[in-house]
Amino acid sequence: MNSRFTGLFFLGLTLTTGNISAQNTSADIKKMEWFQDAKLGIFIHWGIYSVDGISESWSFFNNYINHENYMKQLNGFSASQYTPDAWVKLIKNSGAKYSVITTRHHDGVSLWNSKADKAISIPQNALAKKDVLTPFVVALKQSGLRTGLYYSLPDWSHPYYDINTRTKKRYDLKNDTAKWQNYIRYYQTQLNELSTQYQPDLIWFDGDWEHSSEEWQASETLKNLRKFNSEVIINSRLNNHGDYETPEQGIPVISPQSKYWELCYTMNDSWGFQPFDHHYKTPNMLIRTLADVISMGGNLLLDIGPKADGTIPDEQVKILQSLGRWTSKYPEAIYGTRRGLPFENYKGKSSMSKDGKKLFLYLEEAKDFAKIYGLDSIPTTARILGDSKGKVQFTSDHNGNLTLHFLNTSFDQDVTVVELSFDKELMLKPSIKKDKPTLKTLTEYPDTRSAVYEIAEQLHEGNSIFTNSGLTQDGMDMKIPETSKTNKETLSWISKHAEALFETEKGLPDGHYSGVSTLSKDQQTLYLFVEGIPTGPVALKGIKNGISRIRIVGEGSMINHSVYNKLYWSDRPGIIYIDVPKERLDKKMTVIAVLLDKPVELYREKVGAVESNL
Repeated sequence: MNSRFTGLFFLGLTLTTGNISAQNTSADIKKMEWFQDAKLGIFIHWGIYSVDGISESWSFFNNYINHENYMKQLNGFSASQYTPDAWVKLIKNSGAKYSVITTRHHDGVSLWNSKADKAISIPQNALAKKDVLTPFVVALKQSGLRTGLYYSLPDWSHPYYDINTRTKKRYDLKNDTAKWQNYIRYYQTQLNELSTQYQPDLIWFDGDWEHSSEEWQASETLKNLRKFNSEVIINSRLNNHGDYETPEQGIPVISPQSKYWELCYTMNDSWGFQPFDHHYKTPNMLIRTLADVISMGGNLLLDIGPKADGTIPDEQVKILQSLGRWTSKYPEAIYGTRRGLPFENYKGKSSMSKDGKKLFLYLEEAKDFAKIYGLDSIPTTARILGDSKGKVQFTSDHNGNLTLHFLNTSFDQDVTVVELSFDKELMLKPSIKKDKPTLKTLTEYPDTRSAVYEIAEQLHEGNSIFTNSGLTQDGMDMKIPETSKTNKETLSWISKHAEALFETEKGLPDGHYSGVSTLSKDQQTLYLFVEGIPTGPVALKGIKNGISRIRIVGEGSMINHSVYNKLYWSDRPGIIYIDVPKERLDKKMTVIAVLLDKPVELYREKVGAVESNL
């Protein structure tokens, strides 16, 4: 019996959690379609915190600066060079299909001229003395982009709100319900203003962790918002009374359970403008992150933080322009796609067209071939998108396993896309069956690259093909039997990389590394098998361990790594990027040894909102 690709395998991944409301009714599917198709949005954190370049709201909440001095930034917020049309043009050219702007963060400063009781706003209280939200929304709508409005449920500056800072409360909600009801009216008034004045396509809540659903009156809030627009999309941060999940900063290792989800992510380590934060991810890292998110069926909401004068930092402009280069080259492989193949079928990133008749492979390296397993049908055509001279030849076996060969290909500097077309919706076989050549057969393969890939994959799956083979731990004095057909080049590669092959164990499960791997017997050294020529640093996700050192197997070079999006107060690991010098790559397959501080510990939990920004 065959399994429908979009049905059986992903059945468990379309389940929802909490009260997330967007399900599979025809009305919900229609409402969510533009969002699911969009893939890329741009988040904008802009407020008075950009004046001194300090953490938005959290800086006074955590008592790094007192509230009075924080609010003095109102006197420096000029927006003097603010050009909303230019912002929107930059966003649209990046390939984004929607944008979400902070209408009011936790500090309580509204970008529009709010008439709510005791509201603080840019038009009334800041140096700018003008509404900076309206012209941006107008420009968004004129451009055809969808409008998203971020709104913080808590307002730590408002006299009716119970919490002021981490160590200071204004009152106990249970003892002063009247004051709390005044706050409810305040924030409901602001939501009504945003709904009537701007008709948003999406409302992005934040800060729900400070109170219960009942205290926020979340159900009533949701009903009220949908009176203004029955098709408005709400994120899950209204105590899960919304339509989609919002993992924050940490790229999910495994796909979120919700059918609809969006990763909100910074370019550096800050949401708002901070002049001393130069820890920017490269365009290559962010384009690969976008491909990763698309392959798991989600959207990337990438953040920018404009300065107080309304200009966007050069580093952020360049990143958006680089995204635009890639998205404009591969639009058919981005927009309207759905999550891709399981890791067991393809050791890489991929996506499917909406009708299931096209499969897109995202290649993060220049290489000769790729393998896909367990397809119920073979492609009618295969091509390299954006490369008229490149050719893809493919063969398949009786188990539905496909080998693609890339010829005369001009690989993209970041991510190359291969398109496979089928004459009907792609389906997967219920189980994967592979021929598992013996070591003798593999050493007789005429093509060394094919042989070492097969060796690496069998070891990754736990098939110890070197048991009693004559392989030694250091590759010296090997006694692997030879015949007249033995490929000496393959034996040389085995000898060079023996430590990653000798008595090693099954590799990492899906999601941690976009390739095959093995683990040392003591589980403390992770071996990553790197195909071809990577376009950027090798990426690792969900590794809880500290890293002692990283080296290239068989030639001793120590290499550098960096960690991004590691929150120091959280046990959630960051993403590890390993720099592999191109001049040290093995022509057949490179192996990297990652020495951990203790036996490997993996993070595979759900990634949620950051609820405590210390």
